[in-house]
Amino acid sequence: AQIVESGGGLVQPGGSLRLSCAASGFELDRYAVNWFRQAPGKEREGVACINSNGERTYYFDSVKGRFTIARDNAKKMVYLQMNRLTPEDTAVYYCATDPDSFCSYTYDAWGQGTQVTVSS
Repeated sequence: AQIVESGGGLVQPGGSLRLSCAASGFELDRYAVNWFRQAPGKEREGVACINSNGERTYYFDSVKGRFTIARDNAKKMVYLQMNRLTPEDTAVYYCATDPDSFCSYTYDAWGQGTQVTVSS
């Protein structure tokens, strides 16, 4: 089983990025998927979650109204569209499966992460 995040980079404040999460070696459509992030010297922070069939999405307060999580189970992909980015969004972003089909915010497995840096 493998999870690979991509799409990070350097962006100016107010800009946008779209992160991708590719899953292989397991049936992604059985599990809810989370995005979480971790900045240097800070604790891990939840970002968003989507249930296994994509019908329910949840966002942490810090990103509500700016970020959108989506998934394409046929392609075994999960996405995080990030708009109106601020320097406070700078972190390594991880895609993590939940052990269940609903969002329990338990991070079962994740990839190596992708760095997002918001700076002018």
